[in-house]
This record gives sequence, C-alpha cells and structure tokens, in this order.
Amino acid sequence: MHAPDGFIDVPVSAAAGVLAAGAIAVSLRGARRELDDTARPGAGAGAERTAPLAGLVAAFIFAVQMLNFPVAAGTSGHLLGGALAAILVGPYTGVLCVSVVLLLQSVLFADGGLTALGVNITTMALTTTVVAYALFRGLVKVLPRSRRSVTAASFVAALVSVPASAVVFTLLYAVGGTTDVSIGKVATAMVGVHVLIGLGEAAITALTVGAVIAVRPDLVHGARGLRQKLKLRVNGELVDAPETAEPVPAPARSPRKVWIAGLVTSLVLAGFVSFYASANPDGLEKVAADHGIDKQAEEHAVADSPLADYGVKDVDDARLSGGLAGVIGVGVTVVAGTGVFWAVRRRRTTDEQEEATSPAGTSV
Repeated sequence: MHAPDGFIDVPVSAAAGVLAAGAIAVSLRGARRELDDTARPGAGAGAERTAPLAGLVAAFIFAVQMLNFPVAAGTSGHLLGGALAAILVGPYTGVLCVSVVLLLQSVLFADGGLTALGVNITTMALTTTVVAYALFRGLVKVLPRSRRSVTAASFVAALVSVPASAVVFTLLYAVGGTTDVSIGKVATAMVGVHVLIGLGEAAITALTVGAVIAVRPDLVHGARGLRQKLKLRVNGELVDAPETAEPVPAPARSPRKVWIAGLVTSLVLAGFVSFYASANPDGLEKVAADHGIDKQAEEHAVADSPLADYGVKDVDDARLSGGLAGVIGVGVTVVAGTGVFWAVRRRRTTDEQEEATSPAGTSV
C-alpha cells in the first residue's frame, strides 16, 4: 500500500502532506494524554512507562509489515497497522506509531516515496486509525464488556480499515492521478483486493490484541475499564459476586516482560520469518501494474540506500541480507519510536509543572 513518487501529482501530494502534518500535530497533543500513565484508572503509584510500550508497538508494526501474505493469484498483502496501534496504545498515539514506521521505511528502506509520504500517512496512518478506532469504540459500547468482545471488535475494526484506506487512496488518485485511467476500474480493483487483505489484517490484529489482553489487559488502551466479574461459590453454585462501589486498583506490575517478549517476537519476525514472506506484489502494486498506473512511478530518491529494498548492501546472501535489514529496522524503529513518545510524554509533564507553578495556577 506504500505509494511511490509519481502516482499522485505534486499539488495533491502537497495537500496530502499538509493534511498529514496537521493530523500529526493534533496527534502529538492527544498522545500526551494517552501516554500519561497517571490518567489510567488504577495506575496509582506504580504507573507504567507507556513510552517504551508505544515504541514497541511501532517496531512490531514495522516487523509484521515485512511479512507479505498471499491473498489472491499473483497478489499479496501486509499489515497496515492503524487499527492495531489505535487499540493497543490509543488513536492519537496510533497515528504517530504508524507515521514513524512510514517515515523510517521511506528514508532508510526506499519503501514509499518521499514526496508521497503525506499520501501514505493520510491513507495508511490517519485513515486506518480513525476508521478503525471509531468503529471499535462503537462496537465495544453495544457488545458485552468482555475480553472476547474487545477481540471481536478489533477484528471487525481492522477488517473495515483496510478497504477504507483503499477508498481514500482512490479519491486522491481521482483528483491528482498522473495517468489517464478509469477511476471506476481503479476503485473496484483497489477495494476488492483490499477487502481480502483486510481479512489478514483483521486476523493479525485480533490475535495480537487477544494475546496481550490475556496477559496484561491493563496495557491495552481499548480495554481500559474492562473487568471480569468475580464468581463466588454459594451452596455449591457459582454466582456473580457483588460489585464494589469503587474498583480496587491492581497491584503495580512492570511491563518489562511484555516489552521483552514483544521485542524478541519482532526481531524473530523481521530477522527470520520475513524471508518466507510472499514475493508477489501487494494490492496497490498489483492494481497499478494491471491498470498502467505504474508507468509514471519515479525512482526513489534514496534507491541507493545501504538498506534499500530491505536488504543490506554488499551482503550477497539473500537470507542474511534481508534478516540483517529487518533486525536493523526493528532496532531503529523501537529506539526512534520510544524517543518520540518519551519526548511527547515529558512535554506534557513539563507543561503541567509550569502550569502548576504559574501565578494563575497557584492555589491559596
């Protein structure tokens, strides 16, 4: 789904860049609240450090995006990640997670054009996150409050987010496409193949969210406030225990084990499993080739990057080259992502301290 330079003309690409920049600015403000551990119900004195977890989510999305899976004859798909990020760490932080991944992929791996970065952020980060999280919240409100409901809502939200992204790309192409192609045909092909890709996205998202909820539901943004009803055995029968007026805070537990497990999983996926990913073109590449859209594709500005095309330059062994590139990508993403989210969270803390010490915020 990474659009290269040349698919969309300069004016529309620039407009998408302005939209993407605005979305990131809004997300930076919103992420400050989402990354504030003390705002989490029951966080108490043992508040989690959420910045490293958000950085890990970005690294995991990078790793899984390397795993193209077959969806139809000659076509593959990969995770977009907006739904997964929004549900795990919140919609604002989710936009930033996917945006960090897209930026690093474009700059280091020549995946997605530099002038098309605004287009890719708009379609893959902003659209997927907004659509997925809005649908997820709506489903969670009407479904029973249970872990299974959160997982099911994650599946549906992720499924819908992918064709929604394809629709937005088609709209951008209808306005700024550089080739004379029937928009109706492009729309039909894009939505059709991305519905199939959405099934893979939904499965990955639901499995990941379900796995984290099973271990640490308190770390899942979309599961906040989720409490399993306690059961008491009365006269040999299990009955629901009466709910307390106030939820009892859970003992503070370090997310270190989850973080380590997630990082190891990301490294294994990117460094080893990615070698077995489908080599077929993804949905956008296939549609572009079938309808002549790729005729205007431009060579990437960093096509000679040492990590271009997810391989390490001058390493002849394909398996080793791809594995090293994947491991480097995960490492850079987790460091860059954690740094960004740490800075965002620290900025909120600084702002609150300044507000508290200002004359207007001084209590008498």
